[in-house]
Amino acid sequence: MDGTGPVHPSLNSSYLPNALGNHDESDEEDEESEDHSLSASLLPQNSPPPLAVRYSPEDSYYLVYIIFFLMGIGSLLPWNFFITAKHYWLYKLSNDTHHSSNEEQHSDLSDYFESYLSIASTVPSVLCLILNYVFVNRVSSRIRILSSLFVILFVFAMTTALVKVDTSNYRMGFLVVTLVSVAVVSGASNIFYGSIFGISGHFPMRISQALISGQAMGGTLSSLASIADLAIAKDVTNSALVYFLTADVFILLCIITYLLLPRLAYSRHYMACSSPGGMSEDEGAGNKTPPLRPILKKIWLLGLSVFYVFSVSIMVFPAVSSGIQSVNKDSGSPWTTTYFVPLSCFLLYNVADLCGRMATAWLQVPGPTSKVLPVLVLCRSVMVPLLMLCNYQPRDHLLTVVFNHDAYPVLFNCLLGLSNGYLGTLPMIYGPKVVHRELAEATGVIMSFFLALGLAVGSALSVLIVHYI
Repeated sequence: MDGTGPVHPSLNSSYLPNALGNHDESDEEDEESEDHSLSASLLPQNSPPPLAVRYSPEDSYYLVYIIFFLMGIGSLLPWNFFITAKHYWLYKLSNDTHHSSNEEQHSDLSDYFESYLSIASTVPSVLCLILNYVFVNRVSSRIRILSSLFVILFVFAMTTALVKVDTSNYRMGFLVVTLVSVAVVSGASNIFYGSIFGISGHFPMRISQALISGQAMGGTLSSLASIADLAIAKDVTNSALVYFLTADVFILLCIITYLLLPRLAYSRHYMACSSPGGMSEDEGAGNKTPPLRPILKKIWLLGLSVFYVFSVSIMVFPAVSSGIQSVNKDSGSPWTTTYFVPLSCFLLYNVADLCGRMATAWLQVPGPTSKVLPVLVLCRSVMVPLLMLCNYQPRDHLLTVVFNHDAYPVLFNCLLGLSNGYLGTLPMIYGPKVVHRELAEATGVIMSFFLALGLAVGSALSVLIVHYI
């Protein structure tokens, strides 16, 4: 087959060009020829028929699915462990770090820590994803993924080491070091996730879904670990030490399983298809930045949907939702004091988020070109005022608590997580499947950029929301 012929969309996709909308045939042909002219330079002049046409191996024992699921867990696990270790940060940033019980303490630094954490994690993410797109064809995904994982492991190991260091006289310094660590880990995590999600775009859609669902599982596992630590450990530093060591071990597991990935026939097949001419990943890495215009022409609405979904979510989670207290807190019950926030905020949100993401494996409605999808995404805006009007404390400006019952934040956090999981996953898995195969990895990076941009904007707005309440 002559490499100069028309480039077809991914054979793994269920969404072929003639199913993407009700365009006239002539318009479709014009679009395809224009897109091909802009992306043809990425392809060799003499490429053999795609391997997917000749042979399609099976994913034995679902090993590739499991590995991508684990990669999804690892991509957000550091961030999830940072935000769910609420009692540890309150202890470290409080005015009395010699008091090492699980009793909640507050200070000027700790009251706005979640908002600072959101900004420190999301703003560098946008910059790193821009670099990831620029280098997508210049540096092999293997180098990008492994280097980012080792950076995460190194910085998280430092965070673990600081658990037993007395920082009572250096609270501001500890806050700065922590936020810098969060920024570095977040940037590396986004390079890792953008790269691995780009690779998943060459696989069948269920692999992308596994990766995205793994992210929600990471949040669920970190929430469960946090609750277990609160129940078992009597000293907050011992609890945090076990907590962060668990993350260190899991990052190591991600490195090992990624190194295993090229050894599997199913993975080798699709990763070979991802490189021009069937070459290996390292050999296929060129030095040209993928064309942006034809990609955005296909995915701009999907990208904006991803942006808005995660922007709304990060506006209120965790900055607002973790500050909602039980209306019966004065009763002294463990449910209304120690466990209310870990259960009603973190665990329920992450479980609902996981359910929403897993549901996309069986239900993919609305479709990639449906106008219903952005309408549903916009409807999530109502979650912001609903959570603001719950029993968030302390309140300085918005003094009225409308939803004065513990059932309301439980319900709202479930709805927030479920809608985030479902409506955030659909456009993410659609994106790499509506473009040509050779642009799938770059498209995955761009979709990750929209996600990170939404988190950055939402985190900035979360600071204003917290101050407004």
